[in-house]
Amino acid sequence: MAEKDGGIVKKGHEEGTKMAVALLEEFGLPLGILPLVNISEVGFVKATGYMWIVQENKVEHNFKMISKLVSYDTEIHGYVEKYKIKKLKGVKAKELMLWPPVNEIIVDDPSTGKIHFKSLAGVTKTFPVEAFAAGQ
Repeated sequence: MAEKDGGIVKKGHEEGTKMAVALLEEFGLPLGILPLVNISEVGFVKATGYMWIVQENKVEHNFKMISKLVSYDTEIHGYVEKYKIKKLKGVKAKELMLWPPVNEIIVDDPSTGKIHFKSLAGVTKTFPVEAFAAGQ
């Protein structure tokens, strides 16, 4: 896949998790935003900001602070930039009975302590950033 050309790739859970956490920190994103369970590969193309994570199984994670169930596919990918993930694929948040895909994640800059999740349907949900801190 051309998007992955020139990418740095880390294989295995331990190396993949380290790289994913380092990228989230570098771009000012909350560390708990991706559950990172049984990772087999993480990749990043510095030139374009394209990032991908491959995990062994689909993961559902409940963010308790905001009572939000989020589903993460076996492959998650998107473009990372400061305080933002764009063209995100592989992440869905439960809304009533529906699972609309999350397309974009934005952290306010300068910080207001808020994070915004946009879906392709044009719906934006805003939550406190701390709801997605590591360990939530």
